[in-house]
Amino acid sequence: MPEVTRRDPFKNFRFKVKFSGETAYIAGISKVSGLKRTTEVIRHRDGGDPGTSRKLPGRTEYEAITLERGCTVDTAFEEWANRIWSLRNSAGGLETSLKDFRRDLIIDVFDEAGKQVLSYSVREAWVSEYQGLPELDAGSAGVAFERITVEHHGWVREKTSPPEDSQFTDIAG
Repeated sequence: MPEVTRRDPFKNFRFKVKFSGETAYIAGISKVSGLKRTTEVIRHRDGGDPGTSRKLPGRTEYEAITLERGCTVDTAFEEWANRIWSLRNSAGGLETSLKDFRRDLIIDVFDEAGKQVLSYSVREAWVSEYQGLPELDAGSAGVAFERITVEHHGWVREKTSPPEDSQFTDIAG
């Protein structure tokens, strides 16, 4: 492994998101909420030690992820959200098929030179909330954004090779 001596952290605005197994990135994603997990703390006390308690890890919960992008003619968010629920099916009394409603996501982070430096896989994500249009305001000059919130079964950081000109100091080796 090459020695890395990078001291500066990566910028948070150089990223792309794609569905696992696909080569093309989802168009125009401008914001991804943070990846956060929380492990429950279980406290217990030994009978012979009444003054202190011990702590053990319990269940781990993963926080939902929100993806936001400007409204365009691309329907990737809407099509994915419609795998859970469809007005056409609910109005006619038909059940919505839940076939393939879960998808793995890949979040790639790039350095200043455009080289991928971090990659996270989000496992078995599904859309729990879809906002097709924001509040519209004729007096505003803002961009219209669509937003999805996805629930998932966790995320893992994938191995990536550090850039050759990286300046992080490898303190573990």
